[in-house]
Amino acid sequence: MDINSLLGMIWDVQTGHMQPEAAIAAAMARAEAVEPWLHAFRHMAKPARCGHPGPLLGVPLGIKDIIATAGMPTENGSPVFAGHVPETDAWIVSKIKEFGGTVLGKTVTTEFAWRHPGPTVNPWNRTHTPGGSSSGSAAAVAAGIVPLALGTQTLGSIVRPAAFNGVVGYKPSFGAISRDGVHPLAGSLDHIGFFTRNAADAAAAFALFIDAKPDVVTSRVAWDGYISPLAAPRLAVLRSLWDRVEAEQRQNFEAQLVALRAAGAVLTEIESPEDAWLIVEHCNLMLAYEAARICGEIVETFPDKTSAKLKALVTAGRAVSESRYRETLAAQQRLRAGMGNWLDGCDAVISVPAAGAAPRGLEETGDGSFCAAWTFFGVPCLTIPSGWTAEGLPLGLQLAAPFERDLLLLRIATWAEKAISFQERRISAI
Repeated sequence: MDINSLLGMIWDVQTGHMQPEAAIAAAMARAEAVEPWLHAFRHMAKPARCGHPGPLLGVPLGIKDIIATAGMPTENGSPVFAGHVPETDAWIVSKIKEFGGTVLGKTVTTEFAWRHPGPTVNPWNRTHTPGGSSSGSAAAVAAGIVPLALGTQTLGSIVRPAAFNGVVGYKPSFGAISRDGVHPLAGSLDHIGFFTRNAADAAAAFALFIDAKPDVVTSRVAWDGYISPLAAPRLAVLRSLWDRVEAEQRQNFEAQLVALRAAGAVLTEIESPEDAWLIVEHCNLMLAYEAARICGEIVETFPDKTSAKLKALVTAGRAVSESRYRETLAAQQRLRAGMGNWLDGCDAVISVPAAGAAPRGLEETGDGSFCAAWTFFGVPCLTIPSGWTAEGLPLGLQLAAPFERDLLLLRIATWAEKAISFQERRISAI
């Protein structure tokens, strides 16, 4: 048995159609079947019982291994923290437990959420990357182990692996979720977000952890009103970095625009508010500058336990001048505040989340440039699965909305899922 919809599981448990212990047992059985080759988890818990009654009773979750879990190892994807067990939970983990959820285990992350990969493979083709840095969380949801997993994004670390694994990845507005208890990479860019099987489940995570409306997710009637879709969303079409987009990704994007328009969406072609590569450069400079001040001492103290990729990031960050960094901060604020005007009356912007499907090989996690603008702006964005390559790898669509318009974005995404009619597949345990 694999785990399907988060909302479906919540409603089944709340109405007595599913026993919470059975749901946790099914997740553990699925993990035992696929983990020998998937390697999505760094540490698996063995919960003796479910949490206390709450909206997440009976729901198993995966927690990215840079997010602190009391009494359970949190190793940040690095031998520097091997065996480290925090005394307290991160804020969001404490909320999960408050809502009755069960932490099934810690999912694999790249080293300190940067580029040095862990052992996780892409569940659709084990010779391809699952993306990063939230590799294990994306793969665990795709493989049907958990219906909800936590990730973080500092460049493209939720949206990109979600697209590569054929699941939904939702990055909320910057600051929407407390990062207390999460190992930082770059404080001006770090976001906590979610992996789910569909956009409605991502909206449920929003209701629980951001909108403070947990009662909404336990009532079908209340839920239908909460997430009611727009009749005809207005979407701005952005072909940023289009010369880098692969043929199958382009074809899928164009086909889905046709489907969205046929379903009633009003589409308007737009250009990037500034040179797209300049925005990517801003984001990378800010990330490197701040990461150097967070990870520099770690690299110096443990040179034999840190990767060449992390060392290179610290070196690059130390080369960024204070004045250049201040320029990126000013650009960030200007672009975030101006996004609504730039969209010119549109509700959200649609683009590609990556150049194409997950690249072959496990030494790199893919290019985050296609996600960088929305991370730099700090606006809500998500990816929904939209198709398959000839080799059977997932492709996705990326949606973003102005700052703090998260619920609007999620309503549009639930509408878009129905409009494009993605053909879902299941991963074999073999």
